[in-house]
Amino acid sequence: MLPRTYEAQNCSIARALEVLGDRWTILVMREAFMRVRRFDDFQRNLGVARNVLTDRLGRLVDEGILIRVPYQERPARFEYRLTDKGLDLWPIMMALLQWGDRHYPPEAGRPRVVRHRDCGGEVTRHLTCDKCGAELGPRDVVAEPGPGAEPGPGAGPGPGALAAA
Repeated sequence: MLPRTYEAQNCSIARALEVLGDRWTILVMREAFMRVRRFDDFQRNLGVARNVLTDRLGRLVDEGILIRVPYQERPARFEYRLTDKGLDLWPIMMALLQWGDRHYPPEAGRPRVVRHRDCGGEVTRHLTCDKCGAELGPRDVVAEPGPGAEPGPGAGPGPGALAAA
């Protein structure tokens, strides 16, 4: 089994992997960028065990990537929102999405299409709009079901912005 830390390596990639280097963490981040906020919604969309989700959310909060925001007092309930540090992961998430679409597309087509909110153009590899040329960030886009969209765990929510509210 691979170690969770890479203390012996003087490498920014290795340090980033200490925080993000497991599939559940990346999938939690995907959902956070799809504006999923509440524990039960993360759990339902991902189909992940509650203890695993608790661990990943806690680690992302500890790292300052997500913040817990109370939305109910009795019983105490919290939402998880992206911080500026978390929003900085948007280019990585888009690169993974586009790489997966390019190299592992479902037969029916891409499961999700990310469009510029203002003009409807798609996000390019350079994080610009293919229609109007605008530079895009997570608050500038909306995700829509693509031709390969399927309902069920892992499908994520329906159309939604890829950003923090």
